[in-house]
Amino acid sequence: MSKSFSDSYKAAGVDVTAGYKAVELMKEHVARTMTSAVLTGLGGFGGLLELDLTGIEKPVLVSGTDGVGTKLKLAFLQDKHDTVGIDCVAMCVNDIICCGAKPLFFLDYVAVGKNVPEKVATIVSGVAEGCVQAGCALVGGETAEMPGFYPVDEYDLAGFSVGVVDKSKILDKETQQPGDVLIALPSSGVHSNGFSLVRKIFNVESADLTAYVEDLGCSLGEALLTPTKIYVKPMLALFDKVKVKSVSHVTGGGFYENIPRSLKDGLSAKIALDDVRVLPIFKLIERVGKVPQRDMFNTFNMGVGMVACVAKEDAQLALDTLHAAGEDAYILGELVESDEGVILY
Repeated sequence: MSKSFSDSYKAAGVDVTAGYKAVELMKEHVARTMTSAVLTGLGGFGGLLELDLTGIEKPVLVSGTDGVGTKLKLAFLQDKHDTVGIDCVAMCVNDIICCGAKPLFFLDYVAVGKNVPEKVATIVSGVAEGCVQAGCALVGGETAEMPGFYPVDEYDLAGFSVGVVDKSKILDKETQQPGDVLIALPSSGVHSNGFSLVRKIFNVESADLTAYVEDLGCSLGEALLTPTKIYVKPMLALFDKVKVKSVSHVTGGGFYENIPRSLKDGLSAKIALDDVRVLPIFKLIERVGKVPQRDMFNTFNMGVGMVACVAKEDAQLALDTLHAAGEDAYILGELVESDEGVILY
């Protein structure tokens, strides 16, 4: 047991013993993420992971970092903290997979106004769940108690992940050509983007988040707090079966910002609006907020969390592979010669 304590620091608002208790409580959750490559447990100054390069000729490390954003406000309002960690992991590993890389490990950063060990452990339980879903290890992190900077009942959550890919298997959008097919992997909801607009539209601070909404099949609060889907495992399965030319993670900026990032110059994504399987939550946001359709597709994922580009002749195998991995994937559109980026018609 640690003999570290400081009454003076505690009087200033920082209880170091609470930090030690939080670490003890989170250890069982972190243990779920451990892989044979991890060499250390919690408590050291750094997380050690032995890199297995079997079958990889030229390893390239790929990193991604992100936070949960103002979606955290929904967690505060509902006093539900076990899912936002999934969002934090998802926003990082879903970016890494767009390069063709397998995430190896994750580290989180939790900044709190007051360290309530049970609450911090609950937050980290979500991070651990996200790591399990992504197949990566939670090798460390940081909990910072910052009184006077954050309100006592609020916190911020961010993190980063590192993955690896063989240089020869990095996805190359330069191989794209007109006629290539875009395949959609459905989202689980709003994911972790656009919540400043969402909070304004629904006035969440004073709304009844527990009331059942027929169109959603659940309460508004439940729908908005649904964690971001993690696409790592189905995408790795797809990479094993099909030559994927590019992948786009549809986050803030929606279709118009994210899909063009994965396209070769001179090519655009041609997508029929009727082919987009828009989730009920987005229809509700559009109706209640009177948001123009163009803004909806330039802010939210609209039900499409990830888009993969494959050759037309590989489209069916890609769909079959994703379906076998549990994804209700479907053909979203195709590539055409154009400089518009995204053509919605």
